[in-house]
Amino acid sequence: MALEIKRIGVLGGGQMGSGIAQVAAQSGYDVTIADASKDLAVKAKSRLGGTLSKLVEKGKLVQSDAAAALARITPVGSSDELRDCDIIVEAVTENVELKLSLFSKLDAAAKPSALLASNTSSISITRIAAATQRPTQVIGMHFMNPVPVMKLVEVIRALQTSDDTYDATVAMATKFGKTVVTAMDSPGFIVNRILIPMLNEACFALQEGVGTTRDIDNGIKLGLNHPMGPFELADLIGLDTVLAIAEVLHREIGDDKYRPAIVLRNSVAAGWLGRKTGRGFYEYGK
Repeated sequence: MALEIKRIGVLGGGQMGSGIAQVAAQSGYDVTIADASKDLAVKAKSRLGGTLSKLVEKGKLVQSDAAAALARITPVGSSDELRDCDIIVEAVTENVELKLSLFSKLDAAAKPSALLASNTSSISITRIAAATQRPTQVIGMHFMNPVPVMKLVEVIRALQTSDDTYDATVAMATKFGKTVVTAMDSPGFIVNRILIPMLNEACFALQEGVGTTRDIDNGIKLGLNHPMGPFELADLIGLDTVLAIAEVLHREIGDDKYRPAIVLRNSVAAGWLGRKTGRGFYEYGK
């Protein structure tokens, strides 16, 4: 019998973690959001309050529902304080050693029945599961950015993931109002296995002078009916994240077609990471 999920823990109060917390709270779940400090978690909840208020102003959310969703979110300063959660969703930096360390700590802190999920966009769920003493209860939940807007969740089964863990996770994602696709535990899963090589190829086209940044973006938007061009999308995702996923694909699959373009590596080395730093392939007003 699948676990009944009532309280959701979110580890990481950044853009992805906050988005997951918002969707969970708006779906009626109690949410505990943990970050490196209580202050950071409180700030994450405060930002969510501002986001919900804007939805009310735009007529997309009723004030009473916004207040109720915010009241369901409890900020804490340590993963140890997630022990009463039925599932904990990790949403931190895309770094394999960090994730392995965090999952070992979550395993020790969480109650025995709790499920552990990772929002990783490329790292092996099987490897993450093996860092715990509950590998059958570990699963991947790759949300798209921005979480409250994007309808898709990739659910990734580790080799060890049980049917009960999978069923409970899919049921929760469905209650979030998301459409679920199930991916094999392969580098990049489905979406990034296809997306990142496309963004990387745009970088190769740029460095080879095939077109300017703007021409390539406009060509893809108008020629393929994409809402954003590859450079606009890369800047939104974060060039450091794009590079990290490209490196995982290159390393784990071992095919040179996945090697990151020099212009992408150089942008990250310069600290031009996209919208979050004010400059990536484009410049953004602070």
